[in-house]
Amino acid sequence: MTENKEPKKISGTLKKFFGVGDFGFSLMSNIDTYYASYFFTNIAKFSTGIVAVMTTISAVVDAVLSMLYGAFMNKGKPRKWGRYRSWLILTPWLVPFLYAGQFIRIGNGTAAVVFVTLAMITSRIAWNLPYVASISMINVAAKTSEDRMALSSSRSIWTSAASVLYSFVGPAVVSFFASVFGESNAYAATAFAFSCLMFAGMYAHFVMFKGYEPTGAEEEAAMAAVQKKASTADQPEVKALDAIKCNPHLIVLILSDMLKFVVFFLVNGMAAYYFIYLSGNPGLMTPFMFAANVLGIIASYLARHVVGKLGGKNSVILSYVIMAAAGLLAFVLRSNTIAVIVLMSILMFFMYISNTADPELYANCAEFSGRKLGYDVTGTVMGLLTVPIKLGIVARGILISGCLSLGAYTSAMADMAYFTEERAGELLTLQNGVCMGFMVIPAVCILAGALLLLIGYKPDKN
Repeated sequence: MTENKEPKKISGTLKKFFGVGDFGFSLMSNIDTYYASYFFTNIAKFSTGIVAVMTTISAVVDAVLSMLYGAFMNKGKPRKWGRYRSWLILTPWLVPFLYAGQFIRIGNGTAAVVFVTLAMITSRIAWNLPYVASISMINVAAKTSEDRMALSSSRSIWTSAASVLYSFVGPAVVSFFASVFGESNAYAATAFAFSCLMFAGMYAHFVMFKGYEPTGAEEEAAMAAVQKKASTADQPEVKALDAIKCNPHLIVLILSDMLKFVVFFLVNGMAAYYFIYLSGNPGLMTPFMFAANVLGIIASYLARHVVGKLGGKNSVILSYVIMAAAGLLAFVLRSNTIAVIVLMSILMFFMYISNTADPELYANCAEFSGRKLGYDVTGTVMGLLTVPIKLGIVARGILISGCLSLGAYTSAMADMAYFTEERAGELLTLQNGVCMGFMVIPAVCILAGALLLLIGYKPDKN
């Protein structure tokens, strides 16, 4: 790579189709988001305590590793096709085989628990590397705030479109595979099929980003040229994790984002329980998913204009306040299913507004850390965008199990025939636990996230 080479401009193809990898990723991960807890408790019939242990261990490991992926890419030796771009094809092909194992119960006892837990851990490693690489390429390829928002908006639109499609296709595919392989194997088969789409989408990202990042050989040649001009002693020692230590705004952003994803996973994870035990009509899960995700597409399109008017931080804070109001009002009107669907869909609309603004907020933090340290930490900081998601998953496993325990849930309650007139009190207790997880806790969490951002996120003022 020559030193005077001009940065490549963002292509029309990228502006329109960046996000097809996230399209496949969203289809794939929705199996986990919507049905993992339900599968573990109602189909695999693990106890709530065992589910809490499995999900917490895997999520904690995932969260810890997620703090390291970006630093690993940032500081490690660049691969053949580029420091970040290479990871778009190196590991995604493993995901279908590893992820399907999460939805397979082999035998009983400890062996079954260990198998599922390992499947959860290894599949996350295989998909997190390309996920972090894809996000990092936003900052590598886009050199202006407008271009970053264009790519972020496109990515969010594709993600929302996947969720809309999943609201119809997901349950249908599960039903199809259930008719072929049986209900106990349907989720594993669906996870495998959708993971293949994720792999195809990440490969498309790999192709579209060609030329936007130096190849491994080009970067090594450029580094060698720099070393000829200055001694090693004059070069700053790259310590990628210093990007976090020197940046309190980044820490605040991660904590606030974590609370948002607690909301995301709780709402989606508890939705099935709401429609079974409060609405009494599990079939309404599909229109709820459809309404929320169609609004997600609209929100993803509008987000660039909202952020352009209000700024990233103000857009997110306003979204959080509206989300909290919607959740609390849904709790008040919890016996009115239609009102709950409308209000929780509004909550998800503003969730997508805030999600689209995230890359811009992290890019601001990357620039702040870069100024403080004197060297590029793009991969480290942009890679941390996944950490709140992982911490949210940790909290999800604990909180969903906790809310079900608060509702005195047992596996016998999977059959609604269990709730005879004599057991009406048990149903009321379970309903209260479900509402805590579906509406109340999300509202409290998102308000706390808004307060954190309001007080602690001010990278432009330093």
